[in-house]
Amino acid sequence: MNASLYCCRGHSKKSYNTRLTSNSIVHLCLRKVDQKLVILKQIPVEQMTKDERLAAQNECQVLKLLNHPNIIEYYENFLEDKALMIAMEYAPGGTLAEYIQKRNSLLDEETILHFFVQILLALHHVHNKLILHRDLKTQNILLDKYQMIVKIGDFGISKILSSKSKAYTVVGTPCYISPELCEGKPYNQKSDIWALGCVLYELASLKRAFEAANLPALVLKIMSGTFAPISDQYSPELRQLILSMLSLDPSKRPQLSEIMAQSICIRALLNLYTDIGSVKMRRIEKPLSTVAPASHRRAGGRVNSARSRGGFLAHSSKSGIPLPLSTVYTWGSGIISPLRLPMLNTEVVQVSAGRTQKAGVTRSGRLIMWEAPPVGARDASLPGSMEQTQPQFISRFLEGQSGVAIKHVSCGDLFTACLTDRGIIMSFGNGSNGCLGHGTFNDVTQPKIVEALLGYEIAQVSCGASHVLAATNDREVFSWGRGDNETGECYTFGSNQHGQLGTNTRHNNRLPYLVSDLRGVKVTMVACGDAFTVAIGAEGEVYTWGKGARGRLGRKEEDTGIPKQVQLDENNLYFVTSVACCHGNTLLAIKPLAEESIPR
Repeated sequence: MNASLYCCRGHSKKSYNTRLTSNSIVHLCLRKVDQKLVILKQIPVEQMTKDERLAAQNECQVLKLLNHPNIIEYYENFLEDKALMIAMEYAPGGTLAEYIQKRNSLLDEETILHFFVQILLALHHVHNKLILHRDLKTQNILLDKYQMIVKIGDFGISKILSSKSKAYTVVGTPCYISPELCEGKPYNQKSDIWALGCVLYELASLKRAFEAANLPALVLKIMSGTFAPISDQYSPELRQLILSMLSLDPSKRPQLSEIMAQSICIRALLNLYTDIGSVKMRRIEKPLSTVAPASHRRAGGRVNSARSRGGFLAHSSKSGIPLPLSTVYTWGSGIISPLRLPMLNTEVVQVSAGRTQKAGVTRSGRLIMWEAPPVGARDASLPGSMEQTQPQFISRFLEGQSGVAIKHVSCGDLFTACLTDRGIIMSFGNGSNGCLGHGTFNDVTQPKIVEALLGYEIAQVSCGASHVLAATNDREVFSWGRGDNETGECYTFGSNQHGQLGTNTRHNNRLPYLVSDLRGVKVTMVACGDAFTVAIGAEGEVYTWGKGARGRLGRKEEDTGIPKQVQLDENNLYFVTSVACCHGNTLLAIKPLAEESIPR
């Protein structure tokens, strides 16, 4: 997908966020496929730091996880003009903050609860996905054109929780931050509930619960927990709900499920429609563009190439026909032939080949794909009597690449990964085995950013038949795809004073060395002590080598540079589930097994 599928309506505005990222620009666009108005959020990738890329990556990840009628719908993202573009649902009714500011009189309680329970349902969905919003406020709550349906938006600084993560960073709009955040304590769901209480108070009073002329004064107000009471025209239940949600003690604030169970909310929830759907994204596929063939052969079968000089193509001295800037050859089964180029003045500087496709990168950073024609298609430009022993590939420039410069491409069996000049990986093709790195097994027809790596500057990418490796400028290596073809070979390097490298010598190795005595053994786990090494085979075998003093090797032998097997239990079958070494000690976890259940 790319920006050519959207038509800008001329409305755009700056989106000023509290997180430390460059200001994004929000465009109102018409989606050509169904004439729906959508929002394109433009985030300038080329100006981003590592933290800013992580923030952009986080927003995409959060939006993709959420699917609720009261949450702004996420459609897709793509790279355009060196910016990350996020396509989202458009809410024409403006923000809840604007709605409140235009009010001249207090809202009736039924309207307040109608808005509130929709926000409540949306936040409940967010928390069920183990996500903290961290910036819930009336400015981030949007309305439909009838100003009846509420949709939460702007998840730019949301936090996806894991079992080991805690949100410590002070984020969000100051008027809505909780007392525990003011004290620097970890952020949790109860802080979102505090913000929800601030939103409910604002609906009931048409002003914020906590406001001050400066930040220190605002923090003092929040820490004291004092705010003006709402009007007496509202029910005691509504006043008590606000008080409970704005409790200084997080443990005393109700859970979202407890709020939904209150009678004051149940009535409003029952009155909600259940079919307040959202704009659905219908994806279209574009046919491959066909390009007229260009012949590069001269008499005698020799192919010449020439570089342009002064912006003009070089010409053949005999015919006056422009010579190509480069020629790309393909061969197999002993046959060598040139591939056609989309344009004569195309200069290819890097190529890669997969099972069904070939790719090249031009000097200007464009990506060329050569793909086999559909089954049964025949090249009319070739002699009719000639039996083709090798398919003639159709060439095309890849679509959706406006403003993006590719510097390297690598092809797998049925997929392709390319690296931009800004260190961003994009992939497309067959999604089986997870080779595309998008977290799914879905096919992708146009290049799509590998969002999980947006926080890293990638220096190199390489594809195997069904897996990918990517190396960063910080010397980190990432891999994904199919991983069941590993050989299980064991390599060692470093100090070899006690033979712990398994080389049967005492020479140190600066480069990885294959432990040849373990050939034929599929090593699944390795652990290193201070001067010895332990390796575990796929069938539970335990091999040790290195310094043998004080029983380090699990047998009576002393130092040995040759891996030898340690027999733990001669009478029972077992499978090693974990191994760890520290100084001169080794710890093994084993699982007894019946013979037929041993992993192979």
